This record gives sequence, C-alpha cells and structure tokens, in this order.
Amino acid sequence: MASHLQEKARVKSGEFPSKNGTVLIFGITDRVGALADALQPFEENNITLTHIESRPAKQVRGTYEFLASTKVAATDTKFKAAFEELTKRTSYVQVLSHGNTAVGEERAVPWFPRKKHHLDEYANRILSYGSELDSDHPGFTDAEYRARRKFFADIAFNYRHGDKIPEVQYTESEKATWRTVFSTLSSLFKTHACAEFNYIFPLLQENCNYREDTIPQLQEVSDFLKGVTGFTLRPVAGLLSSRDFLAGLAFRVFHSTQYIRHGSKPLYTPEPDICHELIGHVPLLADPTFARFSQEIGIASLGAPDEWVEKLATLYWFTIEFGMCRQNGQLKAYGAGLLSSFGELEYCLSDKPQLKEFDPEVTSVTKYPITEYQPLYFVTHSFEDAQDKLKAFGSKIPKPFTLHYDAFTESIDILETRQQLCRMAQAVKGQIGTLAEALTKMGIEYHHVSSGLD
Repeated sequence: MASHLQEKARVKSGEFPSKNGTVLIFGITDRVGALADALQPFEENNITLTHIESRPAKQVRGTYEFLASTKVAATDTKFKAAFEELTKRTSYVQVLSHGNTAVGEERAVPWFPRKKHHLDEYANRILSYGSELDSDHPGFTDAEYRARRKFFADIAFNYRHGDKIPEVQYTESEKATWRTVFSTLSSLFKTHACAEFNYIFPLLQENCNYREDTIPQLQEVSDFLKGVTGFTLRPVAGLLSSRDFLAGLAFRVFHSTQYIRHGSKPLYTPEPDICHELIGHVPLLADPTFARFSQEIGIASLGAPDEWVEKLATLYWFTIEFGMCRQNGQLKAYGAGLLSSFGELEYCLSDKPQLKEFDPEVTSVTKYPITEYQPLYFVTHSFEDAQDKLKAFGSKIPKPFTLHYDAFTESIDILETRQQLCRMAQAVKGQIGTLAEALTKMGIEYHHVSSGLD
C-alpha cells in the first residue's frame, strides 16, 4: 500500500508544508483500493503530496487515518476541487492550514503538531538566528562573542527529537557572568520569590549543579524535569514565533537558549539567555501545578486563530514571564522575567508599579513594553486559580474540536466522537477508583459521581 501511495501521489517522505502549504487528516474504511480511491482527486488536480503517514483511526472504529501535506494552499482552486471530491470518498476530513486561510470550511484551522517529534518540523523556523545581534546589543562589536553565539545556535539547529543535548564547556568569562547573576539573584529569592520557587531551587542545587561556579548543562536539567513533571528542555537557535513556542508547551517541551548574556553587562540582557531559562523558568517547571498551567496555555494555542494566539501569548507574558501572586497576604513573584532580573525583582514589590487582579479577558488584550520594567502586573491567588481561569478562557477559542494530551504516547488527540469520550471516561473512572481507594484507607469520606457515559 505504501509503495503504491508513493507512486500515485509522488510522496516525498518527511516533508511538512511551508507556511503557505496545507495539512489535512482523513479517514478511510479498511477495504481493498480505498487509499487509491481517496488519493485520486489529488492526482486528477495535479496536486503533489509532500508527506503522508497512516495510523489506526481513533475517531471511527474500522477505519484508518491519514495525515497528508501539500505545498498547495487551501485557498487554491485546485485544492478546493480535490477537497470537495475527497469528502465524498472518505469517512471524515479535517483540513489544517499554517495560516488562517482555508477552503471556506469552519473545520479548517491552522496546522499544529500532533506528535512530539513533529516539533522538529518547525523548531528551526526561527525569527532570528542566535548570532544575529542588533546594533545596540552589548555584544554587537565583540567578534568572539558573536562566534560563540553562532556555536550555540548551530547546536540547536542540528538538534532533533530524541537526541541528547550536547554538553558544553563554558569559558571562564561565561562562568564569571553566571556567577555574578546567580549570586546577585540568590540574595533576593527568600524574600521576593513565591514559596514554590523557594522549595524547588534547593533541589536544583542538589541535583543539577546549580552553583555559583558552574553553569548547569541543559540535558542534566532536562532529565531532572522529566522525572518530576514530564517537562523537557529543547535547545533553540533563536526566537520562535508565539504560535511555535506555545505549541512546544502543549507537549511539555520548553524551548531553551543555551548561550549566556554578554559579560560587559551581566545584570542585563535584551533577549532570553541561559540565566533567564535556568534560573527564571526551570524551577517552576518542576512544580506539578505550574507545569499543568504552562501546558494548558500550549494546548489552548493548538489550532487557534492568529488573533487568539496573540491573546494567549499576552497571557503567557503576564503570567509565566511577569506573573505575581499573593501568598499569606504578601506579594511574591513567580514570573521568570522577574526571577531572572535583579532590578525588576526589587521593583515589582515596590509601590511603583500598578497591580490588577488576573483576569484573562482583560489581561489578554493589555499592551506591554518589552524594553523597560513593566508598569503593570497581574496578580493571582494561586496557580490552580490561574489554571481554572485559563481553562474557561480557552474554551471560548473557536475550534471545531477539543484536544487532549496523551502522556503515554506524547501525542495530541482530537476528541470528536462518543467512542473517544467513552474511552476517556473509562480512564478517568479508573483514576477515580484509585483515588477512592486511597481516601478510604485514609478514613476520608467521598461520594461517587457517575461519568454519564457508562
């Protein structure tokens, strides 16, 4: 079947569409000639499929599901003709597009990764390469620093899912920069950082070589995160778009830089560096509740229209980057942008900035500066509260389906049928049974609630 497919559709394995291309998912019944029949509309309209993969369908029993891509845009007349004919020959069709363009169907949504290894397809679709520095960057005229930045960018550019992140021998100058940042920030954590951060930071010191004289290795830190919350680190060669970066969070993958800021200004960096990633982000990615909150933003972004991705990116900015919370009646910082900036960590707890209650409807459309301290911070009562509000906000995103992350297969399921919901309910029922058993052994009363799908 595969060889016939490659011959008939001129498939070039391993390619995904460009930004103007289209991805679609379709299901066919298990019968002789079904695939050839489904592919005929593409051949008749002279459309080349650049990638195709098959798997047993989860939506409809007795069918096989195919994910296919083409460089032809969904708005192209040829694609529209092929699509209309395909709908007559298959059990179902889901059109995915890299943009908001489609075939005039509500079912068409921007393409998004379904499996963790699909992150390889866009990880290097960066907005700027690591060695490309603006003229006002502290390292702009430093040829040695620029070469070093390219070295780190090349490591990330060549990385693929499943690889070990190469160990880096940092220079004495780089270690000195880390030492300054690490020691300066550490002096504020006990009084300025949230309780979850202060609980985890010593664990990183014990398990991941978080010390003044050592820059931790990304692979070692990634292994630690994997063991506590399932998050992993992936080296990135430069800045990703909001859509691509958030998509990684859906799979509990955090795209991390590996280079360090210029030594001439150790307490300032115009872009994320390894100090920001390891000191600011990693500690709370090791907290289960915060990890779920981070993943919720990622899952909400999958298949969302561009304007909603912008809103989610703004929510990310005001929470994961610059979020604040109240603990025991006191303001504390939990955003990575605060926890990795000595000056702004002091500033955010002063009487200078404005504070507002975290409300996704308001927060998501609030403008913010990127080159100065934030004039406004949003405060939440807890990560659980923020997650609940985000979940409610995400439910309003116009999508023709609901998404679920399967931690066992590290893939995204599209929930569209009663059969899928029944399987999911059975899994939840098993977890509730385990919870009920534990509660009984602890002498705690509980009330059974039916799933309604039994």
